[in-house]
Amino acid sequence: MAKVYAITNRKGGCGKSFTVASLGAGLARQGKKVLCIDADNSHSLTISMGVEHPELLEISTSTIISDIINKRSIDPKAGIIHHSEGVDLMPANSSLTGMELALASMIGRETILRQYVSKIRPLYDAVLIDTCPSMDLLALNALAAADKAIIPVVPKYLDAKGLELLLKSIAQIQEFINPNLTIGGILLTMVDLRTNLAKKIIKVIDEAYGEKIHIFKNHVPHSIRAAEACATGKSIFEYDPNGKVAAAYASLTKELLSKAVSGIA
Repeated sequence: MAKVYAITNRKGGCGKSFTVASLGAGLARQGKKVLCIDADNSHSLTISMGVEHPELLEISTSTIISDIINKRSIDPKAGIIHHSEGVDLMPANSSLTGMELALASMIGRETILRQYVSKIRPLYDAVLIDTCPSMDLLALNALAAADKAIIPVVPKYLDAKGLELLLKSIAQIQEFINPNLTIGGILLTMVDLRTNLAKKIIKVIDEAYGEKIHIFKNHVPHSIRAAEACATGKSIFEYDPNGKVAAAYASLTKELLSKAVSGIA
């Protein structure tokens, strides 16, 4: 039975999609069966995993949500794309934008995606959900379906301030929607330790949250190679296997696999 992770932050540009793709590939390299679900209407994860024409997909995350809303039977395996690096993907496209309106009038609208996840999770060791850079209904659905939230944060002032709001939202979801949800950890991304500001913000985050929330030991460094990898459809492990970003995500994978953090192992 898979552990389900929502990779989430209300702030855009913090590397959520890249983290899902990299962590998924990292877990697959460790022999784990992994499904990545694109629940972001920008479908960046789908594109970065090599789907060139997402608008032509017959089945996507929005299709699954629509079928559940309309009480149509679903095949949980249908529409899953098998990436060459051993990771599976439930893709998304722009039609996911319309799901916000479809969900808005529903009773139990926050738990629609959880119905799909409950059907698919017995087939995997880990399910990773990419979320929108907001706390909209799609993000709520992801967190309602998840066991743990992983929060990528860029060490910048506004990103650190936004973290407080996100944690309050997660606390409300734990109280009212998903009492089993916990925070798997804060992941510092795009870190440039050459700047004093980055060092200061990292220290502030550690002092404010370190005793209550796991902060992953390995920071993901800022690198142009990460942005380049997204355009190739390859993971960072294939695109730049000897680079510092690949090393960071390899370490993150091992840390996540430790029983103390995730219980996957």
